[in-house]
Amino acid sequence: MTTQTRATGAHGLDSRQGARQQPRQGFRRGSTPAHGPHRHEQFALPWRERWLGFAIAVTIAGTWGVVAGVWTPRGPLTSGEALAAMGISLLVGGAAGLAMRSRWALLAAPVAFAVVFEVVRMGTDGPTVDAIHLSEYGIIAFAVGRGFHALVALVPMMLGAAIGAAIARRLIRTRLGDHHHTRGWTGYLGLATTTVVAIGLASLAVALVRPARTDPILGDDGTPLAGSIAELATVDVNGHDLGMMIRGTSTDDPVLLFLAGGPGGTELGAMRTHLQSLEDHFVVVTWDQRGTGRSYRALDPTSTVTFDGAVDDTVAVVEYLRERFDEDKVFLLGQSYGTFLGVATVQARPDLFHAYVGTGQMVNATATDRIFYEDALAWARETGNDGLVATLVENGPPPYDQVLENEPALKWEHEVYPYDHTGNSEGAGGFSENIIVEEYALIDQVHAFAGFLDTFAVLYPQLQMIDFRTQAARLDVPVHLVQGAHEAPGRAILADEWYELLEAPSKDMVRLDTSGHRPLFEQPDEFTTYMVRSVLGDAAS
Repeated sequence: MTTQTRATGAHGLDSRQGARQQPRQGFRRGSTPAHGPHRHEQFALPWRERWLGFAIAVTIAGTWGVVAGVWTPRGPLTSGEALAAMGISLLVGGAAGLAMRSRWALLAAPVAFAVVFEVVRMGTDGPTVDAIHLSEYGIIAFAVGRGFHALVALVPMMLGAAIGAAIARRLIRTRLGDHHHTRGWTGYLGLATTTVVAIGLASLAVALVRPARTDPILGDDGTPLAGSIAELATVDVNGHDLGMMIRGTSTDDPVLLFLAGGPGGTELGAMRTHLQSLEDHFVVVTWDQRGTGRSYRALDPTSTVTFDGAVDDTVAVVEYLRERFDEDKVFLLGQSYGTFLGVATVQARPDLFHAYVGTGQMVNATATDRIFYEDALAWARETGNDGLVATLVENGPPPYDQVLENEPALKWEHEVYPYDHTGNSEGAGGFSENIIVEEYALIDQVHAFAGFLDTFAVLYPQLQMIDFRTQAARLDVPVHLVQGAHEAPGRAILADEWYELLEAPSKDMVRLDTSGHRPLFEQPDEFTTYMVRSVLGDAAS
């Protein structure tokens, strides 16, 4: 009797209860919905055959994984690529949700994409794409690499899958005549979650659209100062589009090229925050080297990233600046790793430079790292830091092949070598200064950290054979060293030794009393005064 009642109800001749029960019967594997006409069967096939819907969803997501792995193996490198990834992932997720008509699409599609993507990009190198390491640097690498990519690809895909699955279920109910579906508390929770995620992704898209910019230099009347320059430029340097910030109150002033530390560092933020005063005396050019900051997209192929290539790039940038500003020579300022690059470039082409200025001067990376290692190990034993002792002993003394092996000693530097910080010193601000200025778009802020890790991993091992005490005992330009009085011994001792050996047309060293490794940013007023009185003054005499 019950069977007859359901059959009658399915033809519209009995109660609403029978009609509600029919969808379960109609969508069993291999069956044909009794309510819908035969012409709907082909459209509903993936919904009737669950395995087919799953296969379609996985195929769509996997195909997008192949495309993304070839197109952006490090994840999106530009704002446009990030927005495109969000849009495509949303559509892929929607298609997967429609095919599966199940919330399981929220898991199946992202997993398929991630697995295929990781396989396709296996030839890409660097901490942000290598195996995950449970350390501070390793977590940062995961966050700015896989984490950011997940935010712009996997989260939109999950949102799309939720929406697609909801649409599929609504279509099924509509075709089967179920117009009385009520949403339970889980349904309202899912709707609320979907809404919040959608708003969050929309906010992210708006943030990605914001372009990088630098404020004009204004005159007393509040309008751009005549003859000044304030721009973010992209320059072709030996076949790579590299970013730089150029600022100065007068284009007639001498040009100063700044080389940031690292390797892999970018200092647009610190230069804008602390050293605007230099712009009154120089055309200040802050260059993001290949694989750093706004030039991170130029990192690949990493096999072509070499220290000699960095020297060639520096020469090319100087030639560009000489031609653009009609200058025979420029001033060269290097900080930390930038001093390695600066000295090597001055050695190669002394004819291009008025003078070389080094701050946080480096001389021999291996010797510095070994002093750091020994001091960190001694400090760890004295303070009872058994975990650090075990890690350092297990790693052994430098040099290292992997960038993360340098982390234990570097991470504890300010504990091993403490000093009283004043103002926005390295200990108080440091690298974080480079994510809070408008000269970076959001994608550049992410890459400020990714570039430091990935570029450091490529270039730092190449520095191990450099020792300026034997390889650069003479420079054919005036040399000025600006050191911090509280510089770590592993750097300060070697810089003093090199300075004593150095032969140059003229040389000078000054120590800023409250500074450590970054005196130009820790005591910017004193640094600017020195640059004007000593560096410019000596060049003019």
